Amino acid sequence: MKIIRREVLINKGSFPAKEKYLAQIDEAISKVVWPLGRNNFTINPVPKGNGVKIIKDACMQHLELNGWKLEERLQILTDAKPGPLDAVKPIGNSQFLALEWETGNISSSHRALNKMACGMLENKLVGGVLVLPSRPFYTYLTDRVGNFQELSPYFTMYKNLNLLQGYLAVYEIEHDNLDSSVPLIPKGTDGMAKFSK
Repeated sequence: MKIIRREVLINKGSFPAKEKYLAQIDEAISKVVWPLGRNNFTINPVPKGNGVKIIKDACMQHLELNGWKLEERLQILTDAKPGPLDAVKPIGNSQFLALEWETGNISSSHRALNKMACGMLENKLVGGVLVLPSRPFYTYLTDRVGNFQELSPYFTMYKNLNLLQGYLAVYEIEHDNLDSSVPLIPKGTDGMAKFSK
């Protein structure tokens, strides 16, 4: 899997080992391959033909090996406890760097970015990264999954948040190759046990 763009929305101040943890995210994304056992990500170019949920598994497993916590539900808002974050890296005693990998629709993408931005405003997160498919990649995935192009008109709002410190970015990812002979990526929970290990 390749990162084709890193849209940095907020980059103010720093936090311990920032570059190290961002490099871990890059490396974890590069670990995402299809079919399993290959050294790249090759997708069968059937429009809307491939599932999305198991694509992120290798990324999450790599992060977990590097001390990240998966599916962590944090009290990042004063008056609410939103759903779990895909992965968080503890930074110091009480803050975290978060990663969200989009597998839902565009509304879910907005919620993920809002959740991380609010966590930064509440001083619970030092930063966050949202991973989204590119528009060409999106074409071959489950219909209406969130994608970079569709979310990008709203980036200006995040760039204007009044934060003195923090890192917020959206990474646009894409397949390496197209090949109609490779298997389709299972949709939903079909094949999760088989393909997620």
